[in-house]
Amino acid sequence: MEISIDQDKCIAAGQCAAAAPEVFDQRDEDGVVMLLTSVAPDGAEDAVEHAVALCPAQAIRCQG
Repeated sequence: MEISIDQDKCIAAGQCAAAAPEVFDQRDEDGVVMLLTSVAPDGAEDAVEHAVALCPAQAIRCQG
């Protein structure tokens, strides 16, 4: 599963980092999402899909 983010849409809610910390983090200075990997690690697909569903700004996309 490939993952992409739109940092311009991010409102720093942090739901993604809480749902899938192995894939998402937040910048210290403003809380905007950072992508740690563009491909979901094995076993993290459900967590990534949950993060996509939780994102209030719809700033995360995944394919595959």
